[in-house]
Amino acid sequence: MIFPAHARRAGAAFALFGCLFGSLLSSPAQALPSFAQQTGMECAGCHVGGFGPQLTPAGMKFKIGGYTDSNGQGLKVPLAAMLVEGFAHSNKDLPSDPAQGYGRNSNFALQELSVFLAGGVGKHVGGFVQATYSGVDDKMGMDNIDLRLTDTQNLFGHNVVYGISLNNNPTVQDPFNSVPAWRFPYMSADLANSPAAAPLIDGGLEQQVLGLTTYAYVGDFLLESGGYFSPSESLLEDMNVASPDAPATKLKNGAPYWRLAWFKDLHKQAFSVGTFGLAASVQPDRFAKAADGYTDVGFDANWQWFPSRRHAFSVNSSFIHEVRSFNASVAAGGADHLDTDLEQFKVAAAYYYRQHYGATVGFFDTWGGRDRALYGNRTGLPDSRGVTLQGDWTPFGQEASWGAPWANARLGVQYTLYNQFDGASGNYDGTGRDASDNNTLFCFLWMAI
Repeated sequence: MIFPAHARRAGAAFALFGCLFGSLLSSPAQALPSFAQQTGMECAGCHVGGFGPQLTPAGMKFKIGGYTDSNGQGLKVPLAAMLVEGFAHSNKDLPSDPAQGYGRNSNFALQELSVFLAGGVGKHVGGFVQATYSGVDDKMGMDNIDLRLTDTQNLFGHNVVYGISLNNNPTVQDPFNSVPAWRFPYMSADLANSPAAAPLIDGGLEQQVLGLTTYAYVGDFLLESGGYFSPSESLLEDMNVASPDAPATKLKNGAPYWRLAWFKDLHKQAFSVGTFGLAASVQPDRFAKAADGYTDVGFDANWQWFPSRRHAFSVNSSFIHEVRSFNASVAAGGADHLDTDLEQFKVAAAYYYRQHYGATVGFFDTWGGRDRALYGNRTGLPDSRGVTLQGDWTPFGQEASWGAPWANARLGVQYTLYNQFDGASGNYDGTGRDASDNNTLFCFLWMAI
């Protein structure tokens, strides 16, 4: 579903897509079209609620192992696809059209149409590459990448899994649903207002960088370190991630990344606590020498409880502290203060019955120092706070479900309420718009085959 204006770059994106994972297509080993087909497990074996991306302990271990576990059977072409169709309605019309061809309220949209190469080759190579068409932006481009080279050894009586991850989104390689790439809400409305401020590690670099990290899972501990760099602008344009009118975020130097987590699987319960972080110098102007500094340090925790096959409970939470040094932005008039900080806290609790019916409540809060030039709102504060409620139904995904393991679908209703938005509860933008005006009803159909 590629439109003429984007055909050349979409074709280049698919060319790179194929080159990166070409070995999977040509190998006679266990390169499979989906992870469920590869492992022989039902979707509920690796995903809470029978649908991604929230992982069970088995799913977490599968990802740590480099996506290589296999039952030795299945197809040899590791293809999968995903579609998300959504309807968004805000409490009050948006100040302007959210995208070309869409009105200020009550919009239906094809949010995502993705194609994946996902699977493992033998015992040491696995991962996934995703290309996505956005109906909102009307373009096809490279999405998330996580390619692994992994091995397992016995060290002092401990089974040690270690490897390397090539990825393009800090935290996308992480197995826990408390880090930015995989936190609730797992799907949200593209055609709705969202708060302007977020830590850099929370989506500020996704698909715009490439990173190489090394990791080891020793006993109950996961350790990871590595770094990210900015590819050439021409490469990002060929992958349709950037354009001359919308250049990518540019790192001045390499950006170190680290991760440490303790994970305990007690079969009916599982726990994890950890820390993660990123240090980056970002050039607001790609051609200037000056840069702004961001140091993000996060802490996260997870708890899952499976008292029986009928019930599943989970809680995921994280806190991120970001220290900012705006040397470049202050010089260019884009910020008032050289040094400031930003804090973000998120927590989500979910319950699923029979892996079909789910309810989730999530709380989010962002706050930080005042800077009128940086945030451009009435108060000069980044503060946003609210709650997201979601109910969903996953009709397929069980071992005995129709079309298993190929037919997967989730129908969901989500409502996000704000009691603070971009610095204030009322009249946050100086035009009389209140935080609650951005409350959004989002209904979605999410399918994967």
